Amino acid sequence: MMNGFSRAYNRIVLGHPKVVLIVLLLLLSFFSYHAKDFKLDASPDTLLLEDDKDLKIFRETIARYDIKEFFMVTFAPYEDLFSEGSLKHLKELREELRSLERADSVVTLLDIPLLQTSGVELSKITQENIKTLEGPGVDIERAKREILESPVYKDLVLSADGQTTALVIYLKQDTYFSELSEKRNQLLSKKSSATLSQSEQSQLEKYMAEYEDHYAAYTKQRHQDVDKIRSIIRPYKKYAEVHLGGVPMVADDMITFISNDLVVFGFGVLIFIVATLAILFREIRWVILPLLSCFFAVSIMIGVLGFLNWKVTVISSNFISLMLILTMSMNIHLAVRYRQLCNDMSLESQTDIVSTTAQKMVRPCLYAALTTILAFSSLVFSGIRPVIDFGWMMAIGLCVTFLTSFLLFPAVLMLLKKSSSSITYKRKSPITSRLASIAESHGGKVIILSIVLAVISVIGISKLEVENSFINYFSRKTEIYQGMKLIDDKLGGTMPLDVILHFGEHQSNSAADDTSVGTDHDFLEQDDWAGEHDPRDYWLTPYKVEKIKEVHDYLSGLPEIGKVLSLASIIRVAEQLYEGKEFGGLELGVLNKKIPERIRSEIVDPYVSVDNNEARISLRIIDSLEDIRRKDLLEKISSDLSNNFGLSESRVTVAGMLVIYNNMLQSLFRSQILTLGIVLLGIAIMLLILFRSIVLSIIGIIPNLLAIGIVLGIMGLMDISLDIMTITIAAITMGIAIDNSIHYIYRFREEFAKNDGYAETLHLCHGTVGRAILNTSVTIIFGFSILVLSNFLPTIYFGIFTGLAMAIALLSVLALLPKLIIVWRPFKTHSS
Repeated sequence: MMNGFSRAYNRIVLGHPKVVLIVLLLLLSFFSYHAKDFKLDASPDTLLLEDDKDLKIFRETIARYDIKEFFMVTFAPYEDLFSEGSLKHLKELREELRSLERADSVVTLLDIPLLQTSGVELSKITQENIKTLEGPGVDIERAKREILESPVYKDLVLSADGQTTALVIYLKQDTYFSELSEKRNQLLSKKSSATLSQSEQSQLEKYMAEYEDHYAAYTKQRHQDVDKIRSIIRPYKKYAEVHLGGVPMVADDMITFISNDLVVFGFGVLIFIVATLAILFREIRWVILPLLSCFFAVSIMIGVLGFLNWKVTVISSNFISLMLILTMSMNIHLAVRYRQLCNDMSLESQTDIVSTTAQKMVRPCLYAALTTILAFSSLVFSGIRPVIDFGWMMAIGLCVTFLTSFLLFPAVLMLLKKSSSSITYKRKSPITSRLASIAESHGGKVIILSIVLAVISVIGISKLEVENSFINYFSRKTEIYQGMKLIDDKLGGTMPLDVILHFGEHQSNSAADDTSVGTDHDFLEQDDWAGEHDPRDYWLTPYKVEKIKEVHDYLSGLPEIGKVLSLASIIRVAEQLYEGKEFGGLELGVLNKKIPERIRSEIVDPYVSVDNNEARISLRIIDSLEDIRRKDLLEKISSDLSNNFGLSESRVTVAGMLVIYNNMLQSLFRSQILTLGIVLLGIAIMLLILFRSIVLSIIGIIPNLLAIGIVLGIMGLMDISLDIMTITIAAITMGIAIDNSIHYIYRFREEFAKNDGYAETLHLCHGTVGRAILNTSVTIIFGFSILVLSNFLPTIYFGIFTGLAMAIALLSVLALLPKLIIVWRPFKTHSS
């Protein structure tokens, strides 16, 4: 079979190299055209489980309570916040922000209704007689005290020290986009339950296309909004410390970071590759030829992504770096083998040497590519669309890399003269020679050390946790980190979460609220309630208010939680006006009737759904709090509400981005743990097919499994949590590092058949394939080190720990693996 392949390969590729290059150029031209459709996406949808029930609840909550997107601008003046000058600058900033095209409203310290300062009785409050801070004759000090004591506005728009405020810019809702999203989500839900008809499938495709186009326009508009707000606040930095925050900014900055990372990593890895190749080979062809392969592979792959309309996300943002590294690795192996054959076959023609190179390298490179594809394919079981796409991206990318390397590399070589540097090619390398000596003379110590490290790694892995702290995804020097940290420290936290209390069906209210039935009847007998009633007129009962207050106070007492807002907040404001007395049914009824519509729409309606007989408690997590464990926090809240407040699972719902991101990470962690075993089994089977030896299959996996274990163990011992990117380290490292084992064992078997001695073969392999493994590993390690230039911390951690894993895998393959071969002696000598 291989002889047939060799003849066909020699006839087509080596016999017609110019034709091969023309075909490759045509492919490059076609896919380069589609590179214009290459897109980036950092929308929240890219980090969600497709069939997550909590996602449906989250979307329903947003629609039901009319939750709007918003930016938050923090303003901490260098002089007193309540001074005339600071308030003047604050007002000017507010007016400029209101001029934004998409700004629906801007809520500031100046717009807060001052109920106590107004001096109006609760029953006589109207829209007209409520004062604000910028109204005439307002007592500034009294207003300041009221805001600092307000259950609603303290730590929301004013910090506890009274020196930092926030301007909240609520954005206009895109009703068309909301309706489109709802239609799309409904059909996606039906699709996941396999109840989608053929006509509905056509509708879904239409809605998906419209959604993509509309979201692209929205993303562009959001970026313009961020730029515009930054340009507005820039002049005010001479008066105050001003930062921009908010979920839309997080998404926009993530796209910006991804875009920058693609450029920085691409050129960074490219520059390093050029330097590495120049140092390793010291011949211009061995710099240009691998670079040409990298250019073809990456350009074609970018075009494939554009052609298939696959978007690059946070998770897949380093695919270009990976493609460059993997393509370079394969080309270095080809170049090293070609140069060695030039030395060994100095009298043969260029055609014979290129043919022999391809023939000897195709099997190990093919199996190396297949095992790497298998490792990346494990990501498709995650259930998370961008992770699945990343797995398929890299699988297709490796196919492109393999085909490019075995078509372009030999075709170009056929048009060049035989390498003249082959005559002075040195087989020995100080590093590989030293590792060979260690494996031969101190192999027992290497095995003992490996066992000790494996045990320590198991301990470290047992301490691993999965976390999703958004603020800690960004470098401390970035504006987004500084703004989020300030909001965390002084303005109630950054990560939103909702607790929904369900009070049952309307017709069962009197039974559910049996402690307040009498009060409700008395309440309805008042003169104000004659005639037909709006459901809102009698929904508010002491029982419901008391239950909301209990849960509200419990959540406020948790150290991980900052600002909590609910119906209890506005009722407590009203109770302050009522001499601090708690309201009964009558007072609640008066409040419900008399509260001005503007205040109701701002601080009541967002927390009550009369139609659904439920109340929403909104809270924010202090995301920058050290040692916070979000999964444990969510479980604690659910458990405590059930055990301590008598709320069954059907009566309380915890919803929000924190919940669905946590679900995503937990699912990804489980899928990676479960599929890692499948990946190991699949790789073992491939090695068994390649080497036809169970022992060699086990030997080939051990060094790489050790490398993965040590790195994950280090992360566990250092209390570094797995996140959206580092959680894929195991699969990626196994996929890349196993290549070294395949090349070494394959070469060891080939050389052993000639030398018939383990020690001699060990030294020979370290001087040949060992050098190629060293060169490719160094390239990969330093290639991943380029990722530390990112402002996105998951990318930095991914680069550091993947590079570390590759370094450990290198040492394991060149020190532990040969010792295991010597100990198990899987090859038979001629004498036996």
